[in-house]
Amino acid sequence: MYNEKIKLYNGGLAVDDRGQVSFVNDFDFNKVKRFYMVENHDKGFIRAWHGHEKEGKYVFVSNGSILLGAVKLNTDIIEKFVLSSRKPSVLYIPPGYANGFMNLEYDTKVMFFSTSTLEESLGDDIRFEWDKWNIWDIEKR
Repeated sequence: MYNEKIKLYNGGLAVDDRGQVSFVNDFDFNKVKRFYMVENHDKGFIRAWHGHEKEGKYVFVSNGSILLGAVKLNTDIIEKFVLSSRKPSVLYIPPGYANGFMNLEYDTKVMFFSTSTLEESLGDDIRFEWDKWNIWDIEKR
């Protein structure tokens, strides 16, 4: 049913005496129809789980860092990622997945780029409790 796989587009950071430039050159906006940015009031806040059968999302952290989980619908297959503004990247979550995230720092800003319009997304909205897949404990090592 769902054929696409999660994909991480790695970027980079160039620093010199003028400042820095963050980039993800392999990502293009070809399928993006809208975007929105999420900021939580507190470190460790969890927003989860939100899925779509038709909509795909690209996730970019412009400031701070997050622990993000993606679960293939109708399975318990969970993939976890740490996304950080210090290591620029864009994560593609294809249709057929639920996702959620916890910010690991204060003042974290997460940008979501959607392959659906808002109207299309509202008819394709699947929600689960935040702890249905409880991946939020940080492993001490």
